[in-house]
Amino acid sequence: MRIGIDGRKIPGASVKGPVGIIDFAKSLGLEGVFYRTILDISPTLDRAVIREVRQRADELGLYLEAGLGKVNPYALPETPEVRAIGEGDTLLGFRRMMEACAQFDIRELWVSTAGAKPYRGIFGTDRFRTDVSWEDQLEAIKRFLLKLKPIALDLGIHLNLETHEEITTFEIVRLIEEVGDDVLGVVFDTANVLIRGEHPVMAAKRIAPYVRQTHFKDAYNEFTSGGIYHQTRYCGEGLIDFAEILRALNPYHPNLNLTFENDTPREGAIAGNPHLIEIYNPQWLQAHPDLTKEEFAAYIELIQQYKERITSGEVRSWQQFNNEPFEYEQSVQWIQSSWQHIDRICRENGIVRESCS
Repeated sequence: MRIGIDGRKIPGASVKGPVGIIDFAKSLGLEGVFYRTILDISPTLDRAVIREVRQRADELGLYLEAGLGKVNPYALPETPEVRAIGEGDTLLGFRRMMEACAQFDIRELWVSTAGAKPYRGIFGTDRFRTDVSWEDQLEAIKRFLLKLKPIALDLGIHLNLETHEEITTFEIVRLIEEVGDDVLGVVFDTANVLIRGEHPVMAAKRIAPYVRQTHFKDAYNEFTSGGIYHQTRYCGEGLIDFAEILRALNPYHPNLNLTFENDTPREGAIAGNPHLIEIYNPQWLQAHPDLTKEEFAAYIELIQQYKERITSGEVRSWQQFNNEPFEYEQSVQWIQSSWQHIDRICRENGIVRESCS
């Protein structure tokens, strides 16, 4: 296993440029970069630019992963660049991105079913949209993935659905079964599953056979009157048991790349309230028919145990975290702390680490 970083979350990524991101990752001792979409490398799919990034990654011994975008037709208008790269033809846009990735041997590609929204509570995700049901969105996602399937098979690439904030692992597994695991897998975001009331270790075991890419980050969860506050943290400061997760994943994909998704500098600005998971809301409860009582109980117990670390002062409260500066230096420290935590767990559990030279 190698440890890398999401290129979009590199501190100062916009000024470093795609090759500069590779060099920066190497300077931190990281072993790969996961560009969220191939358009992050080149918005025009300029082959010379992509080739330069590929060559630089190879020179430094770093893995190179990328993605495409949203595969939910109801969410696609939020990313007009995907349609634009196809000159108005969305399917052609996806084909062109997939062809560019395949040309440079980038064959594990991130896709997602929607994007997080800046709203409080249930409307923070597309799962609770009132203009279109989540069931209709899932059906549209499946139909679109089936259109992409022959392209993926022809190019020899794999599309991987992120365990994003709006979708459950149960639903992702069903999509894989319906579309086929020959072209569809999982990007396991370790913290996002908590927003859907899933226990991270139980979720990991459920999707382990299908995980081909990762977004590793930890989470702060605390009970509040409206439900549970959720905030991302560096690996080791939250409540996620990464040792158990890695033990679940490693037997299926021993060469899996572990990619951090860190917070980016907010340059002294005060952050708002963390995401609110409305577990007491009947609408929220009704929207999770697959979630068993046993898993939900384990989830609640996990958060209750974490409360002791918050109360003792071992973990910063969300108020303390928001009121501390989080600039370039703190973002880099997040990356380094996460790397140290995951690297130590790998070594303690006999998980082979393929470090770059």
